[in-house]
Amino acid sequence: MKTRNIQHTVLIHAAPREVYGALMNAKKHAQFTGAPARIRAKAGAPFTCYDDYITGITLELEPPRRIVQAWRSQGWPPGTYSIVTFRLAPRPGGRTQLRFTQVGVPAGDYARKNQGWRTHYWQPLKRFLEK
Repeated sequence: MKTRNIQHTVLIHAAPREVYGALMNAKKHAQFTGAPARIRAKAGAPFTCYDDYITGITLELEPPRRIVQAWRSQGWPPGTYSIVTFRLAPRPGGRTQLRFTQVGVPAGDYARKNQGWRTHYWQPLKRFLEK
C-alpha cells in the first residue's frame, strides 16, 4: 500500500502546557473538537477521538514537549496505522510552535487527512486556547 506523510507547523497563542493539555486531556479535547474523546496521558494507553472515528495507542509522552501516537482512521484497511508526532516548543510572548508530522497515511486518504488536521484540529484548537 502506498502511503504519504503530512507535515504542518502551527503557531498557537498559548503556552506549551496548555496545548499539551488540550491534546491529552479527554475533557479538553472533547471541548475543542466538539466530539467525544477517551484519552489518558499515559504511554501505552489506547485512545479514541471524534466519537471513535480516530483510534490508536499513545506510544511516547514528554510533557509538555512531545506526543507520539500510533493513529488510525475509520475506513483504513485492517491493521493500518500511521505515526503521529506533536512537537511543542515555547515561543516568545507565551506562544507555542506546534510541529506536526503524520507518517504512513494511506495515499488515497492523504488529501482528506491533510485538510482535516487544519479544519478539525488546528483551527478549533486555536479558537479554544486563544480566547
